[in-house]
Amino acid sequence: MVGLSGAGRATTPLGLYIHWPFCVSKCPYCDFNSHVRDHVDQQAWREALLADLRYEAALTSGHELRSIFFGGGTPSLMPPETVAALIDAATGLWPVAADLEITLEANPSSVEADRFADIAHAGVNRLSLGMQSLDDAALRFLGRAHGVAEGLAALDVAQRQFDRVTFDLIYALPDQSLAAWEAMLRRALGFGTTHLSLYQLTIEAGTRFATLVQQGQFIPKDADEAADFFELTQQVTADAGLPAYEVSNHAAVGQESRHNLIYWRYQDYAGIGPGAHGRRGGLATTRHRKPENWTAAMARHGHGMQEEVLLLPQERAAERLLMGIRLVEGLDVPAADAPHINWDQVDRLTTQGLMTRQGNHIAATANGMLVLNALIEACFKDDAHGA
Repeated sequence: MVGLSGAGRATTPLGLYIHWPFCVSKCPYCDFNSHVRDHVDQQAWREALLADLRYEAALTSGHELRSIFFGGGTPSLMPPETVAALIDAATGLWPVAADLEITLEANPSSVEADRFADIAHAGVNRLSLGMQSLDDAALRFLGRAHGVAEGLAALDVAQRQFDRVTFDLIYALPDQSLAAWEAMLRRALGFGTTHLSLYQLTIEAGTRFATLVQQGQFIPKDADEAADFFELTQQVTADAGLPAYEVSNHAAVGQESRHNLIYWRYQDYAGIGPGAHGRRGGLATTRHRKPENWTAAMARHGHGMQEEVLLLPQERAAERLLMGIRLVEGLDVPAADAPHINWDQVDRLTTQGLMTRQGNHIAATANGMLVLNALIEACFKDDAHGA
């Protein structure tokens, strides 16, 4: 898997996202496009994903493939031969970066850990484990099927099979104390991975948790409590050599998720499979969300596209701001986006210590990261309302 060199090398970076929509069960906090099915025709799905892949490759021939990300759902439930077939096809259809990152999301169950060696042999070089907690009671609250011991055993297998391993934790649970979270975070940092994704519990519309909160079954942390958890997280991870490079992601230098950086830096990415989104050449692409609708579209058209929309300049500016301000590095606002940025507000927020600005480069400060949504709303000039 080597890219073209010299004058013939493609220079426009591309990320490839492959969505596997199936899960064993639906977690109560999850609003991702995941579905539980009694039976999956693996051969038919492999052929359909390969066809969707070829369709996108024909439209992005001038790009260099920098990353592949298998997301879901639970892509570790995919047969390893399907993973291998998709990687082989992708690396044959595009010029490939020499340091191509290939990530697959996995649940830390013993059944899925048994597949890790085969998944690594298929070409995956980075595994993302959905640990979510190191406390059994919290895992039960989160609806996870694994326990702590099983999760740690899977992490051990993963670290032996893959060059790079990251795992997720969810914090600021309703009954969680700051001291308990700090102890869990320090334990997590002790496992030696060079990347962690650390998410505050958020209550997403349409989830089981949203219903339980509405019924008064539990009360989420308020904004002030959540801010205390966030600030502690930043301090502990930075002291351990895994500072935040994005609002919820922490890594040692050079170990950042290259695939997610493509999103956050607003570079092109192709998305295939049910519900997958993509961005290429100013176009926003969306696949059919429901698996059955996606497979029907594949049978009719040879691709799973539901919608392909040319984004207006202000829409591109809004998306670039939304993505880039999440990064600690911030973003360089291009000339085309500059008219859509409220520079007076940027300067005001800079004076307040919530942002920094050097010319057209803007970034959120540590305090600004606590109020990202407000920063974005303030900085973007809504052309429809003239402010």
